[in-house]
Amino acid sequence: MRALPHEARAYVLCAVLAGGLCAAPAVRPGAAVPWATAALLAVVHAVGSRVRARWPEWCSPVLLAGAFLLPPAAAALVAVPGALLARVERPPAGARRAWRAARLSLAVWAASCAFAALGGPRALSALWALGDGAQDPVAQLPAPEASDTPGFAYALVAAVAAALVLGLAATALEGGVLVMAERHSPRAAWCGRLPGALAPYLVHGPAGLAMAVLWRSPYGPAAALLVLLPMYVCACGFVLYRRESAAHQATIRALVQAVDIKDRYTRGHSERVGRASAMIARELGMSGDRLEAVRIAGILHDVGKLGVPTRLLRKNGPLTPDERRVIELHPEYGDEMVRGIGFLGEARAAILHHHERLDGSGYPYGLAGAQIPEFARVVAVADAFDAMTSTRTYRRARPVDTAVEELKRCAGSQFDPRMVRALSTALDRHGWHAAVTADAPEERGNVPADPLSPPLELPPLVRAAASGPADAPEPRPGHGSPGGGP
Repeated sequence: MRALPHEARAYVLCAVLAGGLCAAPAVRPGAAVPWATAALLAVVHAVGSRVRARWPEWCSPVLLAGAFLLPPAAAALVAVPGALLARVERPPAGARRAWRAARLSLAVWAASCAFAALGGPRALSALWALGDGAQDPVAQLPAPEASDTPGFAYALVAAVAAALVLGLAATALEGGVLVMAERHSPRAAWCGRLPGALAPYLVHGPAGLAMAVLWRSPYGPAAALLVLLPMYVCACGFVLYRRESAAHQATIRALVQAVDIKDRYTRGHSERVGRASAMIARELGMSGDRLEAVRIAGILHDVGKLGVPTRLLRKNGPLTPDERRVIELHPEYGDEMVRGIGFLGEARAAILHHHERLDGSGYPYGLAGAQIPEFARVVAVADAFDAMTSTRTYRRARPVDTAVEELKRCAGSQFDPRMVRALSTALDRHGWHAAVTADAPEERGNVPADPLSPPLELPPLVRAAASGPADAPEPRPGHGSPGGGP
């Protein structure tokens, strides 16, 4: 725990002590605990945590089955072996294992208490009695008190509520350690995580209930464990999707950082163009994959500058016609660079055509009007807007209102009027905050870094290609779009 801040160590220690207090009644002499059930569930959870270490939540139904089958104190112990034996990828390993065990123990204890408070054990007993009655024709006769006995629907409601309590407790505790140890803001640590974190538990609750019902059925625990098979298949698919998504994001980050290293003149420009492009796209009614694609198009629109000589990008003074023609090749360079990246889709068209103009005077192909792809028309407006509202080494940033008026003046000849109107509407609703400026890269430091995660490192070849000569001159004023560069 030496690598953790003092407040984080205190937070983890308090969680461990609280988890121990919750589980203590189970180990007292005379406690009525079905240890065979608790031990088998603990073993299954431990094996599942080792098999799918990167997404241990796939075996949350095991923890919920423990919460439904066992008293709260015993249920809290089910998660401990799996948490202590799971792989730890970053130090301090001991603190991480202890924290994981305490967090899961407290969450399962809370879920078990919620299930008991809602009458879940009584509903489960009624279901088990009904299952036993299926073997006995006499037991199938209606009993006078049958109408007062809770059925499957009641047990299902209690199970889903308990599952949500499990997710809420686990996420709330995790948010605390993110604030204490990794300096996340409370809003990001809790509010931003809760909706996505709770959604899987809507499935885990019924799965845990199915395991609990089957556990004491004539088929026994073996049948209950079969419930985990579809959960495991879903977990594998989700992990593959998450890895693919992470690879996509890493590819984008590496390309953008390479451009920022090579062309310091527009540092931070790509991220802001991506944000402005997304604002325009939302006003146009785009959503889902198309909205994400146009955001990526804005981020990567200048990736072709990696193919332009660094001395031209950093030239301190006006460009010669030949030099300008070389720089105007960057959309084609960018298109070639991303040709093999299949997930970009429509974003490629924006990379290639974001310097086309509505009147046909743009480059590289002189397209006009509707010939210019929609994404390219979106990014062209976002690109020019950010260029005008960003501080450069040779001039101050223009006010947002002034930049919008300039875009409106050029609408119909250079820019698509529909895109300009969409940006203007979005700015009226949400405003604009330039998080990074070209002449103040230190502003990136406003967001605290994760002390337990290493910074993204570019591959040596990418870094070498992106880096300019040590004695490169300072950036030079741009040309082309209103207030922008080529």
